[in-house]
Order: sequence, then structure tokens, then C-alpha cells
Amino acid sequence: MAAKGRTEMEVGADGVAVITICNPPVNSLSIDVLVSLKESYEEALQRKDVKAIVVTGKGGKFSGGFDISSFGNLHSGEIEQPKVGYISIDIITETLEGATKPSVAAIDGLALGGGLEVAMACHARISTPTAQLGLPELQLGIIPGFGGTQRLPRLVGLTKSLEMMLLSKPIKGEEAHQLGLVDSLVSPNDLVNAARRWALDICELKRPWIKSLYKTDKLEPLGEAREILNFARAQARKQAANLEHPLVCIDVIEEGIVSGPRAGLWKEANAFQSLLFSDTCKSLLHVFFSQRATSKVPGATDLGLMPRKITKVAILGGGLMGSGIATAMILSNYPVLLKEVNEKFLNAGIDRIKANLQSRVRKGKMTEERYEKALSLVTGTLGYEKFKEVDLVIEAVIENVKLKQQIFADLEKYCPSHCVLATNTSTIDLNLIGEKTKSQDRIVGAHFFSPAHVMPLLEIVRTQHTSAQVVVDLLDVGKRIKKTPIVVGNCTGFAVNRMFFPYTQSALLFVDYGMDVYMIDRACTKFGMPMGPFRLADLVGFGVAVATGMQYLENFPERVYKSMLIPLMMEDKRAGEATRKGFYKYEDKRKATPDPEIMTYIQKSRSMAGVTPDPELMKLTDKDIVEMVFFPVINEACRVLDEGIAVKASDLDIASIFGMGFPPYRGGVMLWGDSIGAKYIHDKLQEWAKRYGSSFEPCSYLAERAAKGIPLSAPSNQVKARL
Repeated sequence: MAAKGRTEMEVGADGVAVITICNPPVNSLSIDVLVSLKESYEEALQRKDVKAIVVTGKGGKFSGGFDISSFGNLHSGEIEQPKVGYISIDIITETLEGATKPSVAAIDGLALGGGLEVAMACHARISTPTAQLGLPELQLGIIPGFGGTQRLPRLVGLTKSLEMMLLSKPIKGEEAHQLGLVDSLVSPNDLVNAARRWALDICELKRPWIKSLYKTDKLEPLGEAREILNFARAQARKQAANLEHPLVCIDVIEEGIVSGPRAGLWKEANAFQSLLFSDTCKSLLHVFFSQRATSKVPGATDLGLMPRKITKVAILGGGLMGSGIATAMILSNYPVLLKEVNEKFLNAGIDRIKANLQSRVRKGKMTEERYEKALSLVTGTLGYEKFKEVDLVIEAVIENVKLKQQIFADLEKYCPSHCVLATNTSTIDLNLIGEKTKSQDRIVGAHFFSPAHVMPLLEIVRTQHTSAQVVVDLLDVGKRIKKTPIVVGNCTGFAVNRMFFPYTQSALLFVDYGMDVYMIDRACTKFGMPMGPFRLADLVGFGVAVATGMQYLENFPERVYKSMLIPLMMEDKRAGEATRKGFYKYEDKRKATPDPEIMTYIQKSRSMAGVTPDPELMKLTDKDIVEMVFFPVINEACRVLDEGIAVKASDLDIASIFGMGFPPYRGGVMLWGDSIGAKYIHDKLQEWAKRYGSSFEPCSYLAERAAKGIPLSAPSNQVKARL
């Protein structure tokens, strides 16, 4: 049995009881810890030798918040749900804040979620300058549930508390002190002693004894408060139209201001309870755990291998991708050697890196000094002489097989024998790239998504030859450059692009059959995608779309629909956003405006396809359109799983969210598919296959699960067990 989380109490000669939260690694607040905290308080209040209380966390961390793994156990019924209000009212408000002896929170490391809520119920807070304080619960589809919606506005004011909660934005101890969330800043070594002195000062009436639940000096007058709350509601609706919990959070805060903090606490407790069992919360919890599971890779991370130290990285190609990858590397302090074929291209590449960094400076994410330091890590080169010192090379040149084969043959000559040889190709088979080398065991895909320094996903592609050590090395680099890595097998398009190729393909087919381009894009964005398939094609550029299409046509001819729409537009120099004209026109910066001119191309494409538009397609609901473009994506995702290209369904969920912008609150493409059901998806695809052709034909993996009523994300051994 794993040791239960608990609190420990030690009473000093000065009469201060120090209660320490002990639940490594981040002192999370499981039910056991909270019950133990209540018992420690009750003991301290009864003891005659205790005058005051200090609450702190073991090992330099106050508390990272409520134990997230408990949520899953609550959902499954493995642990019993505490009665509504037991934690926020009985423990936090009555026992901690209502204690007859003063308490001070001594905060170091983290005070997040429930951790900060415990600290706010103490009568004062002492923190280190670098401690992180925040209420990030909305990221999980819930709201702060231990009184945070009531106490934070009373400590820092309404505007700042809304920002911290709605954006899940933590702040450092220094800012918390300026705002009044903490009362004093001290060094970690003096933290507990300073808190003890402060607690005794309250006891001796030298400092105020403050119950933050009843503070009102930071709250705006009611009329002004309502204006701020209404503005926050409008922003929440605009930024997350499909989400309910940000609006619930605002309502709960308002209740406390209008009807008083006790009423606010009860509304918060009830709202927390119902949100905990919502689909949004279940989906976001699934994403939380799936993201952590991507780095567990059978045949690589289970062999006891340690990552080797990568001290210098070389990048071939300073174009959009190469410069983005270089930026990601130098932001994490990796020295980078950037190789180009001539001075002009090299200077352009370095200018792109400068522009990426300057954009961070403008947004306040980077100081000038940090900018200079990052830039100093890049060295430009036109030859391979310096490649003898590098541990990792990432090739990011154009998608041309012959060119890549030549580059990898050169790399084998010039790089040391331990050097990892990676390619950023998005579609080309890695065996083809490494065909002319003897180093196939160290060739690996490091597929970044554009812009590489911003997008959070790194697709690590291993062939049957790639050594486990190389995979472990790249997983470590991915973590250090703050990417979420997924390890996938080798095939055309790998996992992400292959899974999403049908997204644009289906959209193009339905336009030929009579649907409206802008109607499709609108339905997809309302569903929660950052952009629809046509706006995405404009952003990526038609050249890439055609090159990718050719790869699919070559490898999966039986399920490719050959639309002529994009080639026709390209003949007229319409190639997407870069040419200021694609499916949309771009007159003002990146603002996309629908362009009536595209009807000419659509009509031409329809006549070349020999298709008569079906007026019924113009009457479809948004739900119908979303199904028509996303069910083929689920079908392809099933093939990717069935072929073993992806290790597990949850990896594809993470890939769809972090690689393609699939809405996280829907849990990823496979979880969303399971929420609809394999049978419904299968039957729809079969119907469309009869009407629109073989590209919609359901795969055997989907058909089998539909027939047996088994979830799409269930591992294959569970399917066999049902036979």
C-alpha cells in the first residue's frame, strides 16, 4: 500500500504549532490530507501549550492543490464523494479560518488551487519571492471549490482575481505581495521562523487578525463590480463560446458580492459538485493524464536507458521551420549551428530567428538582455566543418526526397558516430530518407508543427531500425524545450498529418458536391477548432497542400479524392495567405475576408469532376457538417492505431489537440468519437461511401468495434477478450 498523504504537527517552545503538509511530490491535498489537516488543527486548538499555528509544506513546496488523480476515482465511484460543503465550509472556513488561535501560511514553491485556498483561509500569509500562487482549476473544467472564488477577490480585487481564475494565470510571490495576497516576503531559510513570529504578533495584538472571507476594502461598489463581471462574461463567451464553467465561475463570484460571502461559498460548493461530473471536466482530466502518459513508450522508456547529454544542436535549413526550431532550441539554452546553402539564405534565416525573439520582447515575455543571450547561442555556417562537435542534427529543408537523401549521406560523413540524425519531414517515409546511409539506427523523425517555437507538439517518428536510445534522447530534448512529445511509427504523414488529411479532403469533396466553403469553416470554428479546413489551407499554403496530396495519392490511392479546386486556384497565382489570396482575401495584415471570386473556381472544379451540386447540402446543420469533415478523421485515426503507428488512443487525442488545435474540452479526437459511439460513426461513413465514393469506407478496426459495441479507444486485447 502506498503511504497516505497526511499532515505532521510539531509544537515549539515559543507556543507555535507548525503543521506541515506531507504528500510528495507536490503535497497535493487528497481527502486524507484534508482530514489530517482538520485533526491537526483541532489538536492545536485544544492544547494549552499552543498559542498560534503556522501551516507549511514539506520539502520546499506549500501545496500543488487538490490531488487530481482523486477526481478520476470520484468519477468511477472508487472513493466516496464528500458531502457538499464539507471541505470548503466545515474544514477550510469553520476549522481553519474560524479557529480561535491565529494561523499563518508559510508559502514556498507552489501554492496552487486548493493549496492557495488553504493559505487564504489562514489569518496572514508569508511567502518567498519566487513562490507560485494561483487558482488554475478552470483548466480542468471546474472552478475553485475550497472558497477561492470568494476569498481571492477580497484579497486582490475583482479584476485581478478574475484574470487569475479565468486565465488560470499564477503569479509569483513578489507580485502577490504587491497585490496584498501575501503580507510579507522572506527568504526560504527564514520562512517558517518569520511566520512563527508573525503568528505570535497576531496573538499579542501587534498585527491584525484578518479573516479574508469578510474583507471588503478591495471590492468595488456593487454597480462597478457588476460592470466588471459583465465585461468578463462577454470576454468568456467570445473566447470560449462552448464552455459553461467560466460563466459559472463568474456567477459564483457575483453571488458572494451581492448576497454575501457565506451565500457565495454555498453556491461555489454546489457548482463545483455539478461541474466535477460534467463532460467538460471528464474530457479535460483525460487530456491532463494523457499528456503525462505520452512519454511512456514501450520498447524505449521501459528499458532502463538514460538520455545522453545533448550539448550542441545543428539545424539544416533556415526557412520558416528551421528558424522556428532554432528559436525553440535557443530559448531553452541549446547552442545552435544553423547551416544554409549561401549567405543570402543564411542571413534570412538568422533574421527570422531575430524576428521570433523580438516578438517575445514586444509581448513582454522576454527582456532585452535575455534576447541578446539567446541570439548569441546561434552560429551560422555554410559548410559541414563544425558538424564534428554536434550531438543532434535536425534537417528542415524542403520536402524533396533526393535532396534529403544527399543530406543524410553527408551527415553520416561529417557528424560524430553518436550524433542523433533527425528529420523534420512532415510526410516522407524515413526509410526512404535514410536509404543511402549505413546509420539507420540513429535516424529519427523530429516533426515540429508550424510555428515550431510556438506549437506545443513534437512528433517523434521511429522506424523499425531506430534505436531505443535515440528515442529516449529525443524525448528528453522535447521535454527540455517544453514540448509535449508523442512517439509514433513510420508511414506517410505519420500520425498527425495522416489522421487529419481527410479533414481538408472531405471539405474539398463536399464543396464539389454543393456545400459552401465559408459554411464549412464556420461550422468547424463554432465546434471549437481554431480555424476551418479552408482557412487552414490558406495559412499553410497551397504548395504544401498539393505536395502532401501527392504523397497520399501515391501511398493510399484507393481513398484519395482528387479535387481540382486548389490546382485551379494555383494556376491564377492564388496560393493562400502568403500571396494575399486563397479561399479568402487578405487585404489587412492577417485578417481573412470571404472572397466571392472563388465561386468561379468552384464551378470549374465541379464541372471537371462531373458533379451536379446537391441543393440539400446547403440546408445541413452545423452538427451535420462537423460530422462530415470529422468522421473521416476518426476513421483514419482508427487505421493509424490498428497499424500500430500510434501506441495508444490517448496519444492520438493529444496529437489532435496539440498538433491540429482540436478543442481540448472535447477530450481529443478519439475520446470525442467514443462520446458519439462507433456504431453511429460507422453507419454514417457507410452511407457516405455509397453516395460519395470509397474515401469514406469505414476501416475494419472501426467496423469491428461498431459491431461489438466496444469503445474506439479500448486496447485491442479488450476487443479480442470479447470475441
